[in-house]
Amino acid sequence: MSGQIITLSRHIIEEERKHPQATGKFTDLMNDIAFAAKLISYNTNKAGLMDVLGETTNVNVQGEVVKKLDVFSQQTMVNALDHNGHTCVMASEEEEDIIPIPEEYPLGKYVVLFDPLDGSSNIDANVSVGTIFSIYSRITPEGRPGTEKDCLQRGREQICAGYVIYGSSTMLVYTTGNGVHGFTLDPSYGEFILSHPNIKIPKKGKIYSVNESNFDYWKQEVKNYIHYVKQIDPPTNRPMNSRYIGSMVADVHRNLLYGGIFLYPASDTAPNGKLRLGYEANPMAFIVEQAGGKATTGKQRILDVQPESIHQRVPLFLGSKEDVELLEEFISGKRK
Repeated sequence: MSGQIITLSRHIIEEERKHPQATGKFTDLMNDIAFAAKLISYNTNKAGLMDVLGETTNVNVQGEVVKKLDVFSQQTMVNALDHNGHTCVMASEEEEDIIPIPEEYPLGKYVVLFDPLDGSSNIDANVSVGTIFSIYSRITPEGRPGTEKDCLQRGREQICAGYVIYGSSTMLVYTTGNGVHGFTLDPSYGEFILSHPNIKIPKKGKIYSVNESNFDYWKQEVKNYIHYVKQIDPPTNRPMNSRYIGSMVADVHRNLLYGGIFLYPASDTAPNGKLRLGYEANPMAFIVEQAGGKATTGKQRILDVQPESIHQRVPLFLGSKEDVELLEEFISGKRK
């Protein structure tokens, strides 16, 4: 980069210039998401000093107790995206139904799905949390309000996916299908600056990330894989190291940079898996694939799954290509 500072806005504009049909609307939409992320970052970093810690008396559509910062993050994302004429409909992990654009605002061609605060159960313990977002082009006629049909597209139809991680620094990582790029928020002048261009996940990693307290509820094939990666065998770089934060954004972000595999299998208590296809699995799968990794249900590529509902859950395994392929061998029965 020759010492040149590249902001998120500049990076997106330069990418749009490669497409003569671009109108600049996508740049505006991404700037809206970045603005929301800055507000959430500020409140997350001030959480111990402001009245945003703790729980509300509400339970969301997933049956989870809603944190105060969940409510703030949800409203911040909606307020940033509903009025500028870029979106036709939205959907959020926190809302039971799709989120229509108010009648007084113009409609756009983009569909945005998001998890406003992934890992929020950890927020009171000062553990990294994040925002995940996924963008599609609408498939219903323009000029009309978007519908649930717009939100039920396969992950391979995404035109952009990204996440923001609120940790020791705030980072925004995104892809439009042309590589994965990371931007760190510089608090001195409030801009996301390109810090991790063209991120590539190692083909094989040393880390596996899974909630092993669910071990007895998993299918035997997944148990066999975990047994295997924990065995001592230096020629195959085993054992792998267990690292599980409990915030998907943080676990996947670490593995994206260092290599490894993230697992959330189906289980006796969650036969369809626990993670949401639209808000978590699809955007993270798009990012990981664009970085050279792989994402699967164990039997099917995540991005090929046809959503049937906006809160559909799926098993999820994603990360370094060779690690995921080894897992698939156990699930298929090629390895025992």
